[in-house]
Amino acid sequence: MGTREQFAATVADLVETDLSVALVYAEISGQFFGAVERAHPDRVINVGIREQLLVNVGAGLALTGMRPVVHTFSSFLVERAFEQIKLGFGHQGVGGVLVGSGGSFDVSSGGRTHQSPGDVALMATLPGVHIHAPGTAAETDAVLRRAVADDGLHYVRVVGQTNTDSFAAGPRLHVVRRGAGPTVVALGPVLDEVLAAVAGLDATVVYTASVRPFDARGLREVAGSDVVLVEPWLAGTSAYAVSEALADRPHRLLSLGVGSTELRRYGKPREHIAAHGLDAAGIRASIDRFLLARAA
Repeated sequence: MGTREQFAATVADLVETDLSVALVYAEISGQFFGAVERAHPDRVINVGIREQLLVNVGAGLALTGMRPVVHTFSSFLVERAFEQIKLGFGHQGVGGVLVGSGGSFDVSSGGRTHQSPGDVALMATLPGVHIHAPGTAAETDAVLRRAVADDGLHYVRVVGQTNTDSFAAGPRLHVVRRGAGPTVVALGPVLDEVLAAVAGLDATVVYTASVRPFDARGLREVAGSDVVLVEPWLAGTSAYAVSEALADRPHRLLSLGVGSTELRRYGKPREHIAAHGLDAAGIRASIDRFLLARAA
């Protein structure tokens, strides 16, 4: 089962078993919600292609004491309706679970309107928001259940790119391998590419699906002086968290992620990933240049 299908199955189960949970969506993923929508039309609401309304309905439900799960493509949920998120949820101090799919380049065939490499950076401007990037279906299920059980504002990023191995949900770094060289931090569904990139390199690799809050203590326990951050959205989005964690020790930080140059054709998701140097070959080339600069 893919992460998007897992999201739908998990949310349907939560609606079935918890009368306080409501699902609000804007056409996207409707093919997965037919049964639960017929069973609970009062708590599964399709607002149509009206993303600002989507967020406001979710915030309104939260004000009544419900726990809303609000869903559409990330480009529409975050970038198009950010003002509603900022005011409806943030300013009013209510919680909910916003679930975006399609980022960064899953829907490359839809053109730039459907691509969302800036969603995590934008959500990170909101105080107190929790941001998750599960890398597998199992992590998606666990993250969603934790987020719905909480009372804060959560953003969960569900995408097509996935990792092979799953790790326990929660805001901590998992040490995947240890080495004497650079420390590579993989955020979300880039772990497989990172592991392929550092094959033959004496590197430490750590992984987390929790973008915010970030496990600063966990990083401090393993990080050396050379740190490489790999994240599948705008490069440098989480650099501040790494820098804060290591503020009292000398270190160099290389931030890898989606760059500012667009691949101005539809293409396939893998083509966009490679164009931004986020495939294994691109990551390794960047790490090699980083280490060579120190040697020079």
